[in-house]
Order: sequence, then structure tokens, then C-alpha cells
Amino acid sequence: MGSMVAFALLQGVSFAKDYAKVNGKSITEKDIAPLMRSLPGVAFEQLPEDAKTQIINQAVERKLLIEQAKKDKIQSSKEYKDALVAMEEELTLEVWTRKQIEKIKVTDSEITQFYNQNKTKFVQPEMVKASHILVASENDAKAIIAELKKAGKNTSARFNEIIREKMQNGSAKDGGNLGYFAKNQMVPEFANAAFKLNKGTYTATPVKTQFGYHVIYVEDKRSSGTLSLNDIKGQIEQNLKIKKLQENIKKEGESLRKKAKVEIFK
Repeated sequence: MGSMVAFALLQGVSFAKDYAKVNGKSITEKDIAPLMRSLPGVAFEQLPEDAKTQIINQAVERKLLIEQAKKDKIQSSKEYKDALVAMEEELTLEVWTRKQIEKIKVTDSEITQFYNQNKTKFVQPEMVKASHILVASENDAKAIIAELKKAGKNTSARFNEIIREKMQNGSAKDGGNLGYFAKNQMVPEFANAAFKLNKGTYTATPVKTQFGYHVIYVEDKRSSGTLSLNDIKGQIEQNLKIKKLQENIKKEGESLRKKAKVEIFK
């Protein structure tokens, strides 16, 4: 079994966030997920705004096509029933694998040993935690900066107020907390401006990117360095579980094969 499948089974997935509605039905992360499979290793929130919009529109169209297929009673067809049987076999294996994962134990000593042997893999680059407001024009961005100058020591609170105001009235194309990110995770113009700021400060002039004009507020900064064992313990435990799972499944498969009558035709 591939490590990506095993890793996916370890994750608790939540589909609470709504991205859109079509005929009263929500478009959630569950609807986005199949479309993101063509972009392995990329999170939806990391995509540029135009790409996010494209994915959401595709999810809307996909939802409508599924509804039409149901109306056409595709679920009563022989092809659908045959496919459902095949899917049941895959699901049986996945649920069985999940049960095997639950049996796997990883000790603290195993985690510590792995950490000590792989410290170079846990070097974290300099990180910035920032919020931004994206507007269409330079004048709009300058007006936001002027409002922030009036806020004095209440800059952070005022910045969040402006985000809510601009998003509610539709004058902002995007906005909100971006969390922590490394320099290479953002477009160069945005990253260069954000990483020049000190904690608790904002861009004194609008930052132009391909998406529009940004006002950026830096909430926190983290220097580059090696992550501590406590920071990475959960991830190491998951990685070790995956490795043990793969080894166990390989042994189980070999054992079952020895007991089975196998004929391979050439």
C-alpha cells in the first residue's frame, strides 16, 4: 500500500468549511478534495485567488452534474452496480488497513531516536505570521493605510475591523489571517514586503502583486532553526506508524501468499 494512502487514513478530515452553495447545497472541502488530487502536495489555501475561484467553480459544476446523474437514475444501471461492487472491495481493504493502524504502537524512545538521527530534516526556515487586505486599486490600499495610522497603539484591532468591513461590503477582493508562512510560499513581491516588517507593524505603502494591492500586517516572526522534539513529535509518530504499517502489510501479504494457491498466466 502506498504511503500516501496510509497517511491519508491516519488523518481526521473535517469538511465544515463552506466555499459556496448551489441550489441550497453547500460546497465544502469534501467537494474540493477530488479536484485537488491533480495538485499533490498543494493545499487549497495556498493557491492564488484566481486558481481558488476556478477550483470552486469546477466543484459547483461537478455537484450539478452529480445531481443530474441521480435524476437520470444512473444508480439503477448495471454499470453503476458493478462499479459499486468493485468499490466495496477497495473500501473493505481501506477499513481493514485502518484497523491495523489502530493496533500499531510507537514508543517515546523510538520517536526520540528517529529525531536524533534526522535532525537535519527538521530545520525550519524563517517564518512570518501575517494578515492582509487585498483591494483592486492603489488608492483603496492607501486609504486603508491612512486609517491604520489613526489607530495608534490599536493597530492590530483596527486592522481586523477593516478586514471585516471590506469583506462585508465587497470592496476587498480577499483578506484575513494567513498564518505562518516561509518566504518561498508567497509571490516574491508579497514575501519581500512581509519579511522586511517587524512584528506589530504594517506596510507603509501598498504592495502590488498580480492579484491587486495588498496592505500587510505582521503579527509575529520566527527565526530559522531546528524544530524541537516536542514541536515535531506528533509528525514523527505518524511517520513511524506508516513505516510499521507498510512492513506489517508486506509480511501479512507474503504469509497469505504462501498459504494460497497462486497461478500466474503469461
